[in-house]
Amino acid sequence: MIRAWWPEKTFESELMTDWTTLASGAAEAARAFASAAQARTAQAIAPEGKIDASLADKEQRLVHGFAWIATTAEALAATAEWAARGKAAGRHGAIEELVLRIGFGEYLAQLLGGVPMSQNEMVRPGELGLTDAASTLAANPAAAQFLSEGNTAETRAALAELLAQGQVPDESLDDETLDLIRDQFRGFAADRIAPNAHAWHLADDLIPDDVVAEMAELGVFGVCIKEEYGGLGMGKLAMVLVSEELSRGWICAGSLGTRSEIAGELIGENGTEEQKRKWLPALADGSVLPTAVFTEPDTGSDLASVRTRAIRQGDGSFVIQGAKNWITHAARTDLMTALCRTDPDTPGHRGLSMLLASKTRGSEDNPFPDQGLDGSEIEVLGYRGMKEYALSFDGFAVAEDGLLGGAEGKGFVQLMQTFEGARIQTAARAVGVGWNAYDLALRYALDRKQFGEPLIRFPRVADKLAMMVCELVMARELTYSAARTKDSGKRCDIEAGMAKLIGARVAWSNADNNVQIHGGNGYALEYQASRVLCDARILNIFEGAAEIQAHVIGRGLVSARN
Repeated sequence: MIRAWWPEKTFESELMTDWTTLASGAAEAARAFASAAQARTAQAIAPEGKIDASLADKEQRLVHGFAWIATTAEALAATAEWAARGKAAGRHGAIEELVLRIGFGEYLAQLLGGVPMSQNEMVRPGELGLTDAASTLAANPAAAQFLSEGNTAETRAALAELLAQGQVPDESLDDETLDLIRDQFRGFAADRIAPNAHAWHLADDLIPDDVVAEMAELGVFGVCIKEEYGGLGMGKLAMVLVSEELSRGWICAGSLGTRSEIAGELIGENGTEEQKRKWLPALADGSVLPTAVFTEPDTGSDLASVRTRAIRQGDGSFVIQGAKNWITHAARTDLMTALCRTDPDTPGHRGLSMLLASKTRGSEDNPFPDQGLDGSEIEVLGYRGMKEYALSFDGFAVAEDGLLGGAEGKGFVQLMQTFEGARIQTAARAVGVGWNAYDLALRYALDRKQFGEPLIRFPRVADKLAMMVCELVMARELTYSAARTKDSGKRCDIEAGMAKLIGARVAWSNADNNVQIHGGNGYALEYQASRVLCDARILNIFEGAAEIQAHVIGRGLVSARN
C-alpha cells in the first residue's frame, strides 16, 4: 500500500465544504475575468465597434491571450457542471472531489499567474491590462478557497493513491445508450486496436481491411448520418464517444471515422437528394471510404486562397488541374471531397466549389490507378495507419453530378459548416490520446521500480499522473459541452474551437509526461510512449493550428460582444 509512504492528512475540517457549489461560484468569477479580457480586446481591435482586421493581426498576442483565458474559463464552467451532475446522481465521491479541487486550483492559478499558450508563451494579466480584474478574481471567496486548498501536495498525493488503486473519475453521461456506446467501443479498442497499434505504427502499415470492416459493422462511419440514408442517426455527442474511445486505442482508428464524418456532413447538409441517396448509405456502411482533399502546398490554413482548378467541360463534367498536400488516407479511398476553384475570375472564397470526385481505390502496388491522378507518400513521425500524400491532378475527370449541391461558388461556405463537427471530433481524439498516454504512464509507474520502490511512490511522478487526469477531465467535459451545443442545433464554432484548443494542449502535455515517466525507455521506439508522443503532436496542427484556432475564438467572441 502506498498510503503508508505518502504523508497522511485528514480532511475532516474540509468535509463540510461544498466544493461543487464553490466550483459554480469560482467558474462564474473566471467568466467575469474573461469578460474583462474580452472588453480589453474589443477596445484594442474594434475601437469603432467593428473589428479592424489589421489591428487584430497587430494585436495578435492580445487576441490569442484572451482566447486562451476564455477557453480556460469555459473549461472550468464545464467541469463545474460535471461535478454538479455527478453529485445530483450520487456519483460524486472522493476521487471526483479531488479532481475538482486540483483542476480548479490549477486553472484559476493559471488565470492569475499565466495561461500557457505553448511551451514558452505565457499570457499574464498584467501585460493585457487586467491587473484589477485579476485582483477581483483572486478576492472572490470561492476562487480563493480553491487557490489555497485545491491544488496542493496533499490533494495530489491523495488523488494519486486512488489512481494507483485503479479508481477513475466519474464518466457517466446520465444516458444509458451513450454509456453503452462508450463501453462497447472501449472494449473494441482494447481488444482489436491497442494490442496491434504499435506494430502497425512501426511498420507504417495501413489499418488492416478486416479491422476497418469490423469498425463499419459497429457503425463507426455512419454515427451521425440519418437513419433514412442508412446511418445510426445519432448526435455529435455519440460521435465524440466513439472517436474518444477508438483514439484511446490509437488515434488513427479514431481518425478513420473523421473522414466519413466530414464527407457525411458535407453531403447530408448540402447535397442534392440524388447525391445523398448515392453516397450516404455507402459511407455509412463503409463500402465507400472518403478522403478530404482541401489543403494545398502553399495555402495551409488559408483555404480561401485555394488555386487548384476544376474546369467545366461542354457536357457539364469537370476536369481537375493542380496540386493538393497533406491528404490523409488518399490511396485506399473511393471518394474525394475536393475543394477547387471553379471561377478563376472571382478571387477569394466565392470562386470555390466542392466536388464529389469518385476515384478507384488503390492498392499497395498501384496506389493511384486513375488517369489524371497521381500521388506520393509523405513520411511522417506519427499519425500513421492511413498515410499522408501529396496529390497531383492533371485532367482528372469528375462527373457532372459531382458538384456538391449542384451549385458553383458555395464550396468554402459548405466546408466551413462542417468544421464545427470536425473540430469537436478532433478534440475527442485528443482526449482519447491523452487517456492513452495516462494509461501507459500509470501502468509503467506501478510496475517499474527504482531504488526499491515503484515509480508512483515518488511525488514528482505521482504529481504528473494526478495532473494528467485532472486536465483530461476538464478537456473532456469542455468537448462534451461543445457536442451538446451542436446537438441542440446552435452554432458552436467558438465552443468547438475551444474544445480543440485545450484538448490538443492536454494531449501533448500528457504524452510528454508519459515519456518522462518512462525515462529513457520512453524514447525507445519499442515502447508505445514514443508513438503516443508522435501522434499527440499533430493535434495542435491539423483541423486548424492552435494559433489559427485562437485567432478565430478571440475575433469571434469580440464580434459577438459587438
